[in-house]
Amino acid sequence: MVEVLELVEARLRMAFGEPDARAAVTFLGTERIEVLRFVDGDMLRYVTLGMSREPMNDPLAAVADPLRGPRAELVLSLRAGRASGADTDKVLRPLAVLAASPRVEGVVVAPGNSLDVGEPLWPAAPFSAVLVAEPGGLVEALALEAPLDPVRFFPLLPMTHTEAAWKRVHGAAALQERWLQHGTDLRDPVRGPVSLG
Repeated sequence: MVEVLELVEARLRMAFGEPDARAAVTFLGTERIEVLRFVDGDMLRYVTLGMSREPMNDPLAAVADPLRGPRAELVLSLRAGRASGADTDKVLRPLAVLAASPRVEGVVVAPGNSLDVGEPLWPAAPFSAVLVAEPGGLVEALALEAPLDPVRFFPLLPMTHTEAAWKRVHGAAALQERWLQHGTDLRDPVRGPVSLG
């Protein structure tokens, strides 16, 4: 399925230009996951490459379909100027962990999901979890030849511990509404938690 990844990388280059850095991580029993970094204006875009190699399958299914099923890559956007005080390039391994979760843990990533790496996304980050947002805004879905499902590019929104706990109780839509009400800059790598009172 190298061809799928070649098409995905071409789509990312169309959206963000040439990557200025890339790193590869391999986990036991999984294929290699790369994370590409793009400088897009005042944004740093960290994008996985390799998650879409195979479709995500329902962990309860008796047999995994090798062709059909949703395919995805993950996109994390952070303000470059604000990132100067944070070592955000260390997010590469945690992002690769999240991208490997469908293969390792049988997770089907979808909008509204919380994904947690159990440690700061980068050193001293106030975030260890992300909220999966709706795809399509940054990178258009990549159609593949039938019967393969298209590859969707899911934006990730970093959540503080309190936001992640609040989201578990009240849901993703309620947290996103709270962020909107308070004008929260979700791309600020050093932001504090939104008021949830």
